[in-house]
Amino acid sequence: METVKKNSLEEINSTIPVPTGKARFIKKLFAFSGPGALVAVGYMDPGNWITSIQGGAQYGYLLLSVILISSLIAMLLQVMCAKLGIVTGMDLAQATKALVGQRTAIILWLTTELAIIATEMAEIIGSAIALNLLFNIPLLLGVVITVVDVLLLLILIKFSIRKIEAVVFCLIITIFIIFSYEVALTHPNLSLIIRSFIPQTEILTAHVSGGDSAFFIALGIVGATVMPHNLYLHSSIVQSRQYAREDPQALEEAIRYATIDSNMQLGFSFIINCLLLILGASLFFGKNPEDIGRFAQLYNALQDHNMAGAIASSTLATLFAIALLASGQNATITGTLTSQIVMEGFINFTLPLWQRRIINRLIAILPIITGIYLWGEKGDVIEKLLVYTQIFLSIALPISMLPLLYLTSSRKRMGSFVNCKTFIIIGWLANAVLIVLNIQLIIKTMNMLFS
Repeated sequence: METVKKNSLEEINSTIPVPTGKARFIKKLFAFSGPGALVAVGYMDPGNWITSIQGGAQYGYLLLSVILISSLIAMLLQVMCAKLGIVTGMDLAQATKALVGQRTAIILWLTTELAIIATEMAEIIGSAIALNLLFNIPLLLGVVITVVDVLLLLILIKFSIRKIEAVVFCLIITIFIIFSYEVALTHPNLSLIIRSFIPQTEILTAHVSGGDSAFFIALGIVGATVMPHNLYLHSSIVQSRQYAREDPQALEEAIRYATIDSNMQLGFSFIINCLLLILGASLFFGKNPEDIGRFAQLYNALQDHNMAGAIASSTLATLFAIALLASGQNATITGTLTSQIVMEGFINFTLPLWQRRIINRLIAILPIITGIYLWGEKGDVIEKLLVYTQIFLSIALPISMLPLLYLTSSRKRMGSFVNCKTFIIIGWLANAVLIVLNIQLIIKTMNMLFS
């Protein structure tokens, strides 16, 4: 391990050429597109899946408005991340360290690394369960197999960041197509769906026997939407484009295209999360909540005519498992990049990619393997670990959000690109609401686990 001081993700920093002058809009947008896809995968990981599908299964389309509001907040925060990286030439970790100093930076680094590992645990669990559903591979063996994806990332990184972006985007499209197809077969109530994007007071009061309250699931949706590692990732990878760092006009153009890219990709993740909730509502609303709580139950339900009706088939169930596997692999790729960003940004240390990848993965699989060893091959036990990872992410989230808003609202640091007053107000309000909701999520989840 060696001490270094360099640009964020120096191996890809300013490596992707972009058109200059009066090039066509589409050509420029294509050149700047890609970072948004890497960020978007954090908004459709296995942790989000269970929450969205359970919300639909237990409360119909009621919680679609929660997904909408959460996604809009996420879009705002990710635009701030992109702007921070483009204007200051620093990622969020570097900028936060410059703000708080070395000692506090070490604490923040440890917290953020743990958040990355918690995120990776969710991806490992999702991938292992998908392998079990698709190929009947035991969960323990599936967890071990996920270590092999280290090789996939090492191969991809040797080509270019554009290759990684392309692979991730293809996986996102795969997930989108699968759930669009499955939802279309269920013939959902479109007029009711549209009305459900307007928040309703029932979100605070609704409760079904045998299931979680609508408010609790809504907290889960909000708490799992904005992932801490995405904020660091986006502020770094936007710097991979070759825009003129000292030209205000070039910076403005880079921000504009980065904003379009981010919002388009997060729009995809918003649609996918809505599709998950609509699928849960269309197939399982009104059924016993205990019958649709886990991935394996959802997989079985999609091929059970008693649950899914006339559209039930093994093909639908297989497509669901494939999408779950794609989701897990997607987020695994971005987690490694983020680990490098925070390590170099907070403490100025670097490790070879393969070492960092293996260390992160081994740390992440340890509690999962321990759980399987202690309680056996029980999917419900392993999926409970998803709850614990979401709790920790909820705790870690404000640590990343608050510096981001403070830095991008500082005229001294951002100059003419400082957040407008409207964004500052919305940003601080959103931060406050998210923090309060996450605290409530933690309290309610702990009460549920120990009751």
